Order: sequence, then C-alpha cells, then structure tokens
Amino acid sequence: MTQSLRSKKTPVTVLAASIAVALQVAALPALAQTATGDTASAQATETPAGQASELDTIRVVGYRASVERALDIKRGEAGVVDAIVAEDIGKFPDLNLAESLQRIPGVVIARDAGEGRQISVRGLGPDFTRVRINGMEALTTVGASDQSGGSNRGRGFDFNVFASDLFSQLIVRKTASADVEEGSLGATVDLRTARPFDYDGLTIVGSGQASYSDMAEKADPRVAGLIANTWADGTFGALLSVAYSERQALEEGSGTGRWANGPSNGGFSAASPFAAARAANVFHPRFPRYTLMEHDQKRTGVTASLQFKPNDRSEFALDALYSKIDAVRDEKYIEAISFSRGNANPNPATNPLTGKPQTIVRDGVIDGNGALVYGLFDGVDIRSESRHDEWNTVFKQLTLDGKFDVTDDFTLSGKIGRSSSVHENPIQTTIIMDKYNVNNYSYDYRGNFYKPVLNYGIDPLDPSGWTLAEIRLRPQYVENEFDNAQLDFNWYFSPGFRLKGGVQAKDYTFSTRELRRGSELAVPTFANGTRFVPVDLTSQAALSGIDGSPGRWVIPSYDRIADLFDIYSNTGTFALAERAVNTRSVEEKDRGAYLQGEFSTDLGSIPFSGNIGVRYVETEQTSTGTATASGTPIVSSVTRKYSDTLPSMNLVAEIAPDFLVRFGAAKVMSRPGLGSLTPGVTVNVSGGARTVSGGNPNLDPIRAKTADLGFEWYFDEGAMLGLGLFYKDIDTFVQTTREVRSYASSGLPAALLDGTGANVNDDFVFTVPVNTPGGPLKGFEANYVQPFTFLSGVWSNFGVQLNYTYVDSQIQYLTSSGANSLRTDLLGLSKRSWNATVFYEGERFSGRVSATNRDDYLIQVPGTEAGFTEDVHGQNGTTMLDASLRYKMSEQIEISLEGINLTNQPQESWVGASSRLPLDYSETGRQYLLGLRYKF
Repeated sequence: MTQSLRSKKTPVTVLAASIAVALQVAALPALAQTATGDTASAQATETPAGQASELDTIRVVGYRASVERALDIKRGEAGVVDAIVAEDIGKFPDLNLAESLQRIPGVVIARDAGEGRQISVRGLGPDFTRVRINGMEALTTVGASDQSGGSNRGRGFDFNVFASDLFSQLIVRKTASADVEEGSLGATVDLRTARPFDYDGLTIVGSGQASYSDMAEKADPRVAGLIANTWADGTFGALLSVAYSERQALEEGSGTGRWANGPSNGGFSAASPFAAARAANVFHPRFPRYTLMEHDQKRTGVTASLQFKPNDRSEFALDALYSKIDAVRDEKYIEAISFSRGNANPNPATNPLTGKPQTIVRDGVIDGNGALVYGLFDGVDIRSESRHDEWNTVFKQLTLDGKFDVTDDFTLSGKIGRSSSVHENPIQTTIIMDKYNVNNYSYDYRGNFYKPVLNYGIDPLDPSGWTLAEIRLRPQYVENEFDNAQLDFNWYFSPGFRLKGGVQAKDYTFSTRELRRGSELAVPTFANGTRFVPVDLTSQAALSGIDGSPGRWVIPSYDRIADLFDIYSNTGTFALAERAVNTRSVEEKDRGAYLQGEFSTDLGSIPFSGNIGVRYVETEQTSTGTATASGTPIVSSVTRKYSDTLPSMNLVAEIAPDFLVRFGAAKVMSRPGLGSLTPGVTVNVSGGARTVSGGNPNLDPIRAKTADLGFEWYFDEGAMLGLGLFYKDIDTFVQTTREVRSYASSGLPAALLDGTGANVNDDFVFTVPVNTPGGPLKGFEANYVQPFTFLSGVWSNFGVQLNYTYVDSQIQYLTSSGANSLRTDLLGLSKRSWNATVFYEGERFSGRVSATNRDDYLIQVPGTEAGFTEDVHGQNGTTMLDASLRYKMSEQIEISLEGINLTNQPQESWVGASSRLPLDYSETGRQYLLGLRYKF
C-alpha cells in the first residue's frame, strides 16, 4: 500500500518575492513563472518510522541537493522529523556531528574545547535524548576538563567521538511512535553509515584537509576515504571507509571558582582594616585565576559494510563501526587559594598557618551587587598548578540485519548487534606548589569581569621559594555496553492499511570506577630534605591568545617531578585505591513489544494518513555500589522491575496541495540518570540519629505526555515554510532532597544495619535523589527553506535556511533540606534559539555562511555558596558564525576553504541572576581548513 503525495508546484510566494525585492534584483518576469514537472511520490507508509529512512541514492551533489533530500525525508514521515543528508559521498555539511545537528530547529549544543560535544532538544538536556547508530541504540562517552563536566558518567551521548565523514545521514525524531524504542523525552537521533548498495558499482572517494587554529598557531591533518563496489549483478556489495584527523587547540580564559561571602571558611582576619569585606552580604572570588589548557586530540574512524541480496525476497547486511579518540590535555594555573579554605592545617611540617582566617583585607571596592570587585590583601597563599590528562575512548559496534518477504504482503525482518564504548583516563595528575603568607596580593574586576588584573604580590616568574603541596592521581574509567536483538513483521493487511509489530530484547551495562591516593597531601621531600621545589623542576606557562594580567607564570614541571618520584609506581604513598563514590554499575534488561497500524486514505478530497500504536516494555534494573555503614565499606546491589505502556499516534492530512497538517500524541518515558541510581550510600547510626545519604536505586523513570501540531507548506521544489507547536506534560523530575521514611522502604540490604543497633523498621532521614513534581514544557518551531530559483541570473543559485525555536518550562527546585527554592527554567534550556544559512550552488563554485544562536541558560539551581542558595548559575548565550567555499575543478576534483567560529565566540558563565558575577570564561579561537577532494 502506498500513498502518493502530490507534488504540484505553486507560484512563488509573497515571502519569496519580498526576499527578491530586498536583494534589489530586477527579476519581476521571473516572479510570474511557475515551475514545471513532478517530484517523486513520497512513500509515506513504506518507510518504517522505527528505522533510519533509506536513501534511494546518496549521490546528491552540493549543499542544495542535501537540503532537498532532507526535506523529502521530512515530508515522507508520519511523525515530526528533521534530517541532514551528506552533500556528496563521504562529505557531510559540518566537521562535527553535533555541529551539524544544531542546524535543525529545536537543537542546541554544548561545546568542549571549542567543538560540539552534546545536544539538547526542545529544552531537554542530553540525558533525555537517545541515539541509534544503524538502527541500534548506542552510547559513547569521553573525558573533559572539570569546568566542562569531567568524565561523562551519564546517559548523554558525546558526539565528538566520531568524524562526520563516516556518516551519510542524520535523522532527529521529535515525536514518538510505537516502533521506535522507548527512552527519550527530547528526541531519538538516528545516525546512518553508508552501505555498498547506496552506490552504482565501483566508487572511490578520497579527501584531505589542512586545519589551522589561529589561537594555537598549529596546523593539523584531516583525511578520509571510501571505497565501495558491487558484484554478481548487484547481489553482493562491500564498502570500507576510513577517517583520521588531528586537532591541537588552545583554550585560554579565566575563572573564579564561584563567589563566597565574608564569613565563609572562617572569615577574613578580624584585624582587616577593610572590615566591610567580612560581612555576610559581601562576596569575593574563591580562587581568582587565569586558565590555560592545551588540547591535543587524534581521532580515527572506520566503517565496513557487507550487503547480500540472494533474490528479490531477501536481503542481509553486516555493518561494523570503529572509532577511537585519543586526547592529551595540559592545564596550567596560578591562583590565590586562601580565599577558598579555612585553617585546615593541611601540611603542619611546612605551613602551620594557612587559609582565609589569616588573610588581612587592607583595601577594597564593593559594587552595587555586594561584590568585592577589588581587594588588596596580606597573608595570602598563592598556588601554582600543573595538570596533565591522557585519555581515550574506543567505540565498537557490529550489527547484522536482514529481511525476508514471506509473501507479497508479509515481511519478516530482524536485527542483532552489540556496541561498546570504553573510556579510559589512566592519567589524570595534578602537581601543586604553594607560596604561603604573601603580602600585597590584589585582584581587580572593575575593568572587565572576565579579564581581571591579578597582582600576586610576588614575581609570578620567580621559580624559587615554592613548596610542593599536593600530588593528585585520579585515574578514571567508564564503560557502556548494549546487546540488542529484535524481530519485526510488516503485514500489508489491505490496500491503505498495514499492521506492524515486533519484539525486542536489549541489555545495557554501565560501569565506572575511579582510583585515588590515600592522601593527596602526602608528598615526599627533595634531595635536600625539604619540600621546596628546586628551580630546575619548574617551568613556565604563558598566555598567547588573550591578554591576561599576568600573562606568564611559573608552574611545577609535570614530567620532571613525575619521573623524580616515580609517581605511577602504585607503591608506598603513591599506591591507589578505588574511590567508593565513583565505583559503581547499573545493568538494565529491557524487554519490549509493540503493535502499530498504519493507514492511508482520503477524507473526501483530503489525503489522510498516519499511524496508531502501543509499545509495552519491562525494565529489570540492577544497581551496584559501595555503601558505607558506620565507616565500614560494603558492596551493595539492589534489583527492581518496572513497566511502561506507551501509546502513540501520528496523523498527517494534506488539506491543500503541498500543505500538510500534522498531529502527534504519545506517552513517553526516560530512565533516571545513572549517577542517581547507585545504592552506594552512607548509612550512619549515632545515638538517636539515623541517616542515609547517597543514591536512590528505586527512582521511577521520568514520564510525560506529549502533543505536537505542525503545519508544513512545500510551496516549491526544495522549499518549505513550517510551524510546529509542541507541549509536554512532564510528570516528575529527579532532585536531591531530604525525607523521613523507614529503612525497609529503601530496598537497601538489611546487612548494612548489622552492628548498628538499628533495624529495618526504624525511620531514617534520607538525603537522596527523589522523584519530585515536574511541570509543562511548551514551545514552537518556525522553519523556512527557499532556493532562489525564481530569480534570474546568478541570483537563482542562492538560497536560505532559517529557523527559530522558542521553549518555555519552569519547575520548582528544592534545597538540600527539601524546602522549596526557586521556580525557574530547566537546566540547559535556552528559551530562544535560531539558525540562519545563506548558500550558493553554482556549476563550479559553491559556498555558504551559517550563523547559529542560543539564548542564555541555567547550569545550576540553586547556587552553592551562602548568599546564592536562592539564586542560580548560568551560561551566556552564543552566536557562532561559520563559512564554507568550494570550487569544482573537474568532475573528479574539488578544492575547499572553510572557517569555523569566525568571530571567536567566547564561552562565559556566571553566578547570580541579577549580579552575573563571573564564573568561567574561555576562548578557543578560529579554525580554518583548506582541502582537496577526489572522486573516482
């Protein structure tokens, strides 16, 4: 059964005409023209929504053809879908998958080291989006600096593991259908690699680029290649593609480590002449500093595919994907550490008095927000840090799928596969040296909040007089594995109706561990018997991309100190032990089944199609962690089961030629965050006090009811004007709070109470993540795509893509004691975002300029420090500008020039909704790429 959506073209719209006037093109005769010819009929119910839509061929040439094919996919789906398609064989529009996805309405990204890492869809963060590769759910995670979130131990997918050259198509499914597996509140993203049957016979493509970072002043290679062929009259095919790239990036900026009030950490010295700094409503940076990070990454990717079609009724495919990212990162800091610690007396042998209570405030300036924006101090401890990270992530996936037409009307299909992501951060080392009780230290934020003037009271380049204070060794490991098997049927029950159904078994395993030294403050002495760092064991750090004050400082030499003390020997004081809080695992066994009816009919003269179905899934979850009972560590596991019945409906009506109205409704669910599920709790019984703090393996999924209403007008070939309204009624969120209930209700082992005198029926105070009330999320997306084919001459080669998204959702946040805090936006939600692309596609020359914007958004609610517990942490919005130029020298050879982040957009975060005191600031500079591409 098929439905042919008519593709009759309409005259150019008033909107298009207004653009022509704006361009001042005298093309009035062209405005009267109507295009001729018909487009290929869209097979609305022929494409299973649960699989990435198959391309008839991906021999699309140029950006305009990519846009047209993406619109074909969008139009042919029953649900709300957006797509990005390769411009040509092995040539994706952007270098990074996340940066490609941000061109889609409603999608915004978070960056790390200047490149896209994770996505949020319609205001819902990375944990709420599922990603499938070649139809199978997968998850891959990487490491990052602390200010970018560190090693990813959540459900959010890190897209920077992969080179975009490996993929031919991305599809973002924003509405649910029964044949798409559960787990997403935001969207399901389908990534598809190429297969040999996509091409006609022998196909060979190779490309190479030289990439230059203007801030790092480094050039790096980027190469990719693909070879594919078919044999035996097209019944057997093989494909191999490879991509390799290197990237050296420099990230520079500043940080404050949050802002704390006067009494924090024991308060400033009572002898301070500027006594106002000691007040509870006056705030100072905790460790003001400039930041310097050097990134060195190598990315390797390989895809392989075999296809076999022995006859007209059966077809099989074996797909393999391998990707590895290797990274080295060096971080170099100098800071005033006194402001963030009390008289903890960390190393009595060398610094008998330390911290804020010894610091005297001699002078200062307090602004209207209570911020001590300038201060002059005595008795300040100065810290210099050198951190070195080496990490890698290896992703592997193997899938086998096939289909068999039992009859002309009944098809069986199946898929089995496995994926694994192994992240290793075996070296995460920080070497720290301090100078104590320095006088005449000052900071000044009055000129530029993000580029303060820091005067350390000493020569920051003087390598003498520094004390070795800490050596931190914190190796970390994260693994994610999926085993998946499914069997589906497709029955064309009658003309205009088909029935689909299937079963799925999916096993998911997450595990992580972290190691640390017994005491990071236990440092050895040097040859002279002291802890004073010899001059020859220091080096220098220098800012080169931004103007800092100071711009150069001394740091401990990581390599030489590591070698001298053999810090990786895992013996003596450098022996490592597992850290309980980050040594945990979660296993999920999901068993699901679905049934879905798809129809195509006419309501009078209106073509009407869609699907209605239901999906049922049972989840068996086992969480394991290290619990601590009265100081004794005990490995604890908790198993639970829950089930969900998820109905869905997607309807499409073509109420006028080329004008579609869509409606979708569904119940959806997203499983709780992995970090919240650990039973690694601390159980404490002290007299009458009974407390449990940690994770909560009995969290319920986050469930919601959704509705979408869309209007799409395909008014010309490759053109579309659309408006989509969406609403999600989210039942619950997960927040950490405090509640009183019986120990037995927690599901924790009774053995944790052995020897405490308490029993399972006693009430305990639980400080754990709990399901709290959710709230509505609502918004709209506007989308306009128009090639200027209605214009004459060179202007007809131009075109535009414009989209705008508005999202609104507020929830009631809670304090750690369970009291109501703020009612405000979801974390990571930008209320407004937009994308704009102007492209040109000539016979030989092509180019485009793209701008992507997202609004400010929150990163923490409520704040951490006293005075900000009824306030927020946030991130300033960004506008990224990229450009691409290409020239086709022949049918085989093309040269290209690309620019990324052409305005050197910084990343800026802050504390306090009204005061916006600086938190972190960073720049990574512009990137330019010069490339050559050959197609055989």
